[in-house]
This record gives sequence, structure tokens and C-alpha cells, in this order.
Amino acid sequence: MARGGAHTRRSSEETRERLVAAAGRVLRDEGYAGASARTIAGAAGVNSALVFYHFGGVDQLLFAALDRSSADRMAMYRPLAARATTLEELVEAAIEIYRTDLRHGYMAEFSELAAAAVTKPELRAEINTRADPWIAFVEEHWERVVGGSPLGRLLPAREVAHGAITYYLGVNLFSVLDEDSSRTEAVFGLAGRLAPRARLLTMRLPRRSAPAEDP
Repeated sequence: MARGGAHTRRSSEETRERLVAAAGRVLRDEGYAGASARTIAGAAGVNSALVFYHFGGVDQLLFAALDRSSADRMAMYRPLAARATTLEELVEAAIEIYRTDLRHGYMAEFSELAAAAVTKPELRAEINTRADPWIAFVEEHWERVVGGSPLGRLLPAREVAHGAITYYLGVNLFSVLDEDSSRTEAVFGLAGRLAPRARLLTMRLPRRSAPAEDP
């Protein structure tokens, strides 16, 4: 009996994994509009009723797929960003992250769900919750590399993080028009050229010592 229960749990977990993987593929390839229970279940090779049995609905399944890819990406990108010690290296890391996400369709997962939230307000809190770790990620590394410098004071980490997320969403939409990626790459090239020119602004100024008191 116990053996049968273990087999059932393992089968249930495998079904969930197949649905999550299929949901990610469908969201990347077909977009939110094409991500129906029938389509996802067909890609997973299971009955569409299992979408509701395991996740309660399509949106919940899509967010589970987003959570999975987000966790994988965070684990992959943390070491990459941590190696950056200069503004130039930080820009290079950001460009590599954007290119990787765009190439593998990860960018589409977040962008499609964010776009769906325009007409489905109930999705907005879920989107914000999942954007927060990435905002904190950008803040952490921007502050680590340029915090305390004139550039850091000119461009506070929080605002830079919000700008990065805004650009992230925009790049995915723009990629529909920029089919050969030439215009997107031109923006990356501009960022790469500007970074060395901002070197002086990233130098941390020494703290002023308190004036000595008169004897």
C-alpha cells in the first residue's frame, strides 16, 4: 500500500513538472493569448483537466512556470553579476543577461504576463511580487559597484532598477519590430561606449574629516 502511495505521489509530481515545463514553452512560443489549458496539456501530453486539478487554473500554472524560470535565471546570473567590479563590467553583465533572456525566450514569459495584467487587474499583484526580486538584484549590484560615487548619487540604485525593468519589458516588445536585433544591439553598443567615459563619475570620493575644534 505504501509502495502504491509513493508511486502515485511520484506520478503526480512528474505530471506537475511536465505541465510547468510545457506552460513555459507555450508562453514563450504562443504568448499569453495562446496559453490555454488545452494547448498546455497537449504540449505536456496529459489531460487538460489536470491543469485545474494541480494548479487551480491556467494563470496559476503560468506563474508557476515563471517562478521556475526566474529561480533558474537568478541562480545563473548571480555569479555573473557578482564578478563585475567596474561600471564597464556591470554593463557587460547586464547586456549578457538581456541577450540570454531574449535568445531563450525568458523575456517573453515575464512580458506576456505583464501585458496580460493590463486588461486583467487581478494579475498585477502577482506580477509585482515576481518583479521585486529582480529590482532588488539590480539595486544590490548597482550599489555595490557605484554606490558612494558621484554617479551613484546622480543615478540612485532604486531608480536605476526601475529603469532596467522598464527597458527589459520594452526590449521584448521592440524585438517584434527589430527582427535582426540590429537596433537593440545598437543600444547595447551605446551603453558599452558610454560606460568607460563615465569612469571618473564612479570614483568614490574620500569622506571629509570633521573639522578640528579650536583649542
